[in-house]
Amino acid sequence: MTGTIYLVATPIGNLEDISIRALNTLKSVDIIAAEDTRQTLKLLNHFEIKKPLISYHEHNKIESGEKLIKEALSGKNIALVTDAGTPGISDPGEGLVKLAIENEIKVYLIPGPAALIYGLVVSGISTARFVFEGFLPTDKKGRRERLSNLLDEERTIIFYEAPHKLIRTLEDLYSNFGDRRIALCRELTKKYEEIIRCTLSEAIEIYKEKKPLGEYVIVLEGKSKKEMEMEKMQEFEKISVEEHIMMYINEGLSKKDAVKRVAKERNLPKSEVYKYSIDIE
Repeated sequence: MTGTIYLVATPIGNLEDISIRALNTLKSVDIIAAEDTRQTLKLLNHFEIKKPLISYHEHNKIESGEKLIKEALSGKNIALVTDAGTPGISDPGEGLVKLAIENEIKVYLIPGPAALIYGLVVSGISTARFVFEGFLPTDKKGRRERLSNLLDEERTIIFYEAPHKLIRTLEDLYSNFGDRRIALCRELTKKYEEIIRCTLSEAIEIYKEKKPLGEYVIVLEGKSKKEMEMEKMQEFEKISVEEHIMMYINEGLSKKDAVKRVAKERNLPKSEVYKYSIDIE
């Protein structure tokens, strides 16, 4: 009989956040696969759990993943844990899930803490719609392309960042998105938890004086309606009122509807815009 793979969420800082279900799963499986066996061993020792540990991380995920799949196919139940939080989010757990599905092995998530959700909820920035971007690429081209693709993103954007890259990332965000609101979250659920809520320019000034410590969850405000309206106005200033009307007529609007939309977008009286449309056939 084929075994099962369990993705087990573990605390992101406070050990009291582990669930009873997570503990029962870790106690019942045959093997525990861990991103960092040393880190996971501390957790297991704390809860007096003794199980065989297998290393599964970014640099050995192909070889280790095949070994874990083989064990599951032989009937072993396996738990996969990350250093902290939910496996499969910004770690190689995603690859093991795909392998398991390809081999028709059941996969279950034992839910629990996730730093990105914690950071979002306490940020004070809109939680209605959001997108998670993980760690930005380190190479200039990849980073530039990723940020460029997010320029018109209206949803709240969440990043992870290491302390030694934080200042560079804040500067890149400021140069691409302007002075938007941001929340910088670190040491979440721990004794020295810190949430800094400010603008990007203020964050840059703060970290000129303050050394970044610990990994960060960065929560960035999405593009606002005001920003979009300002950009539209700047674009409209490049074309004449007649060209603006024709643009919408070419898109299929009637002259009447085109005049109405142009008046609204340029904040002009409809009667004034109508004068520009008289000679348009």
